[in-house]
Amino acid sequence: MGEARPAAAPARPAAPPGRAAGAGQLLLLGTLTAVGPLSLDMYLPAFPEMTGDLATSPTDVQLSLTTFLFGLALGQLVTGPLSDRYGRRRPVLIGVAAYTVASLLCAFAPSAEALAGLRLLQGVASGTGVVVARAIVRDRYSGVAAAKYFSRLILIFGVAPAAAPALGTLVLQVGNWRAVFVALTGIGLLLLGAVARWLPETLPAEQRNTGGLAGTARAMWGLLTDRVYLGYVLTQGLAFAALFAYISGSSFVIQDVFALSAGWFTLIFGLNAAGMTAVGQLNARLLDRYGTRRLLGTALLASLLAAAALLGGAATDNLPTVLVALFVFVSCVGMTLPNGLALALDRHPRHAGTAAALLGALQLSIAAALAPLAGLGPDDSALPMAVLVLGSTALSALVVFTLTRSGRQPVPNASRPPAPVPR
Repeated sequence: MGEARPAAAPARPAAPPGRAAGAGQLLLLGTLTAVGPLSLDMYLPAFPEMTGDLATSPTDVQLSLTTFLFGLALGQLVTGPLSDRYGRRRPVLIGVAAYTVASLLCAFAPSAEALAGLRLLQGVASGTGVVVARAIVRDRYSGVAAAKYFSRLILIFGVAPAAAPALGTLVLQVGNWRAVFVALTGIGLLLLGAVARWLPETLPAEQRNTGGLAGTARAMWGLLTDRVYLGYVLTQGLAFAALFAYISGSSFVIQDVFALSAGWFTLIFGLNAAGMTAVGQLNARLLDRYGTRRLLGTALLASLLAAAALLGGAATDNLPTVLVALFVFVSCVGMTLPNGLALALDRHPRHAGTAAALLGALQLSIAAALAPLAGLGPDDSALPMAVLVLGSTALSALVVFTLTRSGRQPVPNASRPPAPVPR
């Protein structure tokens, strides 16, 4: 597990609970988490222009999406253990600075191949913010309190994927595709200043792990052999895979299969994102009464029913059924993700960074592995997306009701005192 290092020098004092639960801190942590999806989706409207400007094929331009996702997973795996050893502030400051530089370099990419490589670096740097934000929440809160805070982060995280294409379109009205990456550079600069000024250190020196590579390996082994933790990770990964199937396939289904306009798609996508955000806030209110695990199970069962209805609507080409089912399914994600995340990280408080890193990396890997399956079906049908959504959701529910059945037992390494509940 790694030995605790003696406190040779006083650590930067952590912010008091009231400040940590404040709107400013919530906005900062939410932005750190949302930088990934914002960077992933903001340049999508520029794909046709990029293909012509870089004299390449659409496939080569789309490669930059794949490399970014791979970098996002890799960045979390690297940063998590480092944040357990060196604290939260230092890795995220370096990561946000690297993100800013990588974004600027993307704006001057001379070819699609260079852009793909730079997007890999941008993804690695983006991963630092995601994993550190989650670890900071776990440093301060546990159990229901952590689930409440993760639910509030949905306010920001849920908006990013929906707003990113619109922001990209707005930037393209005043500049070319390179201006999108200049805008991301500006976001990185603002975020770097905010982190340097307002992000507190939440992991005191005496609680950091100093076991080096051997300690990191032991921590990883402890996570991978914890059946309950791994169950929640798989639950999260499969639920995210279902959401990713919707994100990647809904534009085609709504505009091509059902012949609705791009404006209608934007409206439907935004309403679904609003539903996810609203259910996330409802989740925070229900936690004290019903508990984290019960709400997670309820959300997964509701998602499963919605996914079954989606399959029925896709099989019969019934647009109203498809739209209602998608709204219910996406809304339930606002309850599934924060509760599963809190339950997973609750297992290993002494290795919160490593636990968050492994969860994030596996989540992205599962989604990336399953997403291509949607392309195996007919091109003129919503069935491929519906089958993938239903299959991923069913597996997610199966995992949470089998592998995590002992989730109410005492968690390992729970040596920190109970954390305050955010108000």
